[in-house]
Amino acid sequence: MRTMRYFLMMMVISATVFTGCKSLTGTQKGAMIGTAGGAAAGAIIGRTAGNTAVGAVVGATVGGVTGAVIGNKMDKQAEEMKAKLPEANVERVGEGIIVELPNNILFGFDSFELSSAARNNLNQMITVFESYPDTDIEVQGHTDSSGAASYNQTLSERRANAVTSYLVNRGVASARLKTVGYGETSPKYTNDTDAGRAQNRRVEFIITANEKMKREAEREASN
Repeated sequence: MRTMRYFLMMMVISATVFTGCKSLTGTQKGAMIGTAGGAAAGAIIGRTAGNTAVGAVVGATVGGVTGAVIGNKMDKQAEEMKAKLPEANVERVGEGIIVELPNNILFGFDSFELSSAARNNLNQMITVFESYPDTDIEVQGHTDSSGAASYNQTLSERRANAVTSYLVNRGVASARLKTVGYGETSPKYTNDTDAGRAQNRRVEFIITANEKMKREAEREASN
């Protein structure tokens, strides 16, 4: 019975995140997700959908009224990100934010050296990070499927590390940051076309509440 309840809960969460509830705000979705346990839900949903960014967000979810309070804070941060990063794809998911920066504004071909455009965009992101210090930031590097998988894995790690190093050098606390390279293993777009492969060459930033924000949100929710 316990296993069945857990399975049904996973189905509800998956449907909420990926297929429905488009009329709900990010805050409302955040209040719905997480009932089954954030880490387990994140691992299952992220793996099932092949979307490591969404999996990371759901894995950090609190849920309930506390999650709704966190969602309100994330709504404001996401709007600032959209205003400062017009070239980025900024998405509110549950209690977090996913910011996708395409490779063509970060790195040159087959390179992990940040371009001038990359530094400008990261500087804009840093101003938002400074305004909202109580968040954790996961930096994920991704490639397309061209070339050897081992090479792509290393390249994705080097690119993610280049971004993280730049953030730290510009004052973002290293304790807030986690860096992961996924190589070609987690495409969000097709690898069958040039356009799709270009979109898969990306760096994603997953912004979630840290423990301080969660505690403060819990206190606010209980008042």
